[in-house]
Amino acid sequence: MAADEKAQANTEQAKGKIKEVAGRAVGNERLTAEGRSDQAKGDARQAKEKVKDALTD
Repeated sequence: MAADEKAQANTEQAKGKIKEVAGRAVGNERLTAEGRSDQAKGDARQAKEKVKDALTD
């Protein structure tokens, strides 16, 4: 996995987790949903990179 893509995936996942926790803390369902969405984007990016790595080996 390319280092920059891996870092970006981790950043999206962390940002999403922060949003989700903040949304729950203040009772904001929209912010919680955005956090989950950001985490899913990070997960998808990470999965894509793992597939690319598997195909190039």
